[in-house]
Amino acid sequence: MTDAFVADFDHRQSRAALEIRAQKGASALAAMGAGADVPVAVILRNDLPQLEIMRAAARAGTVIVALNWHAAAEEVAAICDDSGAGFVIIHRDLIAPLTKALDGRQIIAVTPAPALCNAYDIGQEAANARPDLPEWADLVDAAQPAPTREMMRPLMRYTSGSTGMPKGVRRAPTGPRRDFEDVLKQVGTEMMRFRPGSRYLTAAPIYHSAPSTLTSAALVSEGVSALVAPKFDPETFLATIEANAITHIYLVPTMMSRMLKLPDDIKARYDLSSVEFCVSTGSPWPHDLKVAMIDWWGPVFWESYGATEIGFMTMVSSQEALAKPGTAGRMQMGGTVMILDPDGNPLPPGEVGEIHARMDVFGGFDYSNDPESRAAAEKRGHFSVGDLGWLDEDGFLFITDRKKDMIISGGANIFPAEIEAVLMRAPFIRDVAVFGAPHPEFGEQVVAAVQPADGCTPDRDEVLAFLEGKLARFKHPRIIDFHAALPREDSGKIFKPRLRAPYWDGAGRKI
Repeated sequence: MTDAFVADFDHRQSRAALEIRAQKGASALAAMGAGADVPVAVILRNDLPQLEIMRAAARAGTVIVALNWHAAAEEVAAICDDSGAGFVIIHRDLIAPLTKALDGRQIIAVTPAPALCNAYDIGQEAANARPDLPEWADLVDAAQPAPTREMMRPLMRYTSGSTGMPKGVRRAPTGPRRDFEDVLKQVGTEMMRFRPGSRYLTAAPIYHSAPSTLTSAALVSEGVSALVAPKFDPETFLATIEANAITHIYLVPTMMSRMLKLPDDIKARYDLSSVEFCVSTGSPWPHDLKVAMIDWWGPVFWESYGATEIGFMTMVSSQEALAKPGTAGRMQMGGTVMILDPDGNPLPPGEVGEIHARMDVFGGFDYSNDPESRAAAEKRGHFSVGDLGWLDEDGFLFITDRKKDMIISGGANIFPAEIEAVLMRAPFIRDVAVFGAPHPEFGEQVVAAVQPADGCTPDRDEVLAFLEGKLARFKHPRIIDFHAALPREDSGKIFKPRLRAPYWDGAGRKI
């Protein structure tokens, strides 16, 4: 359709115009020397230039390494070094605190537009910082359209493991080689139910795997418009749905909780009748919250369960969720799941075991720096997602617990081992255990149980000051408890369940 568009809160352009700029952006990337073997790190908030860069990279066959813009300098440097990213595209106001991490890399700047500046309180001086650096828009304007389109490559994502060291997830084709754009089109058709005329909206950060994949699917699906909000605000989100007749949405439970807390007169003010499909993934979706949203918006909600390594695995509709409370749904797009006991034997329906899944549609994967973990997690051709669960007789998956210690707060994955590794560098800390505790809005919050070093009496402020610049603030503990000694198992390992129990008792959720 000719009226399909892409937009942020400052600019709107036709899909056709986006593709022309993407062709020129591909030429600019190629001229810089970026490619499959020289990735580009992207450190951006949600805006139209980010969508343009995603499409330009797709046409150039360039691998994008998407970084959380909250990341501290040490984290950025480690990921850029590991991935081999020689180029960094970044909003100008984010450059100063990352100067040391970006040293030796070619930097291309993006000037944040007014709506983005308003959303994040970015002053004019910060928004226009480093005028010596080239502007992405100027490079695109000066380039000629790329004459041919190369093989589209999936973005490279970093996730943490038991060592706390970020692991780069790199896609590898399985079976006949496919252009990843074909995969995205299949996601758009089979998972998102896109059709010509659909209008997609998200306020979730595009550096996360799920919103990035779904937004990319919208950008390659015929006749689909895509709108990204710079930041989630409950009432603004509702107003945006009405003003743009949005049909398809990606949300996380934290966003739903905040919208439900709006006064009734505000919730009733906006016409949401255009919404046909809303999907959520990335964090547990409590059943009562799901029921409340269905009561408000109608049966337009779907939940998906997935992992960075495997992709989207299951889907469950509103009707199925009400009929089978707690289910994560059934496998999609030809995927298969197995519930295995500790010895790797398949378990029958109804029995709890470790969830192993396979999604050939997204291709295989490897880790950039941890092949041992990749090999250890695979059994019977299926990869462990680190969770425990069971299947019912109809093939619906139920998740009972997380095998890994991963904390999911506001839809973001937080890995205790990473935080513990940094805190153990503090001279005033002898030992530390990090774990998740319930939070009424974000699902979980980070707790650090600290055993001070002999002769030291640190307080909360001293611990947080030590973390400043070493870890993104969303990973900083909200609760810090000090212990004379941490409980340990006979093996000497810290007994985390004993530390977690007081927070989870009576929470109505399993730890």
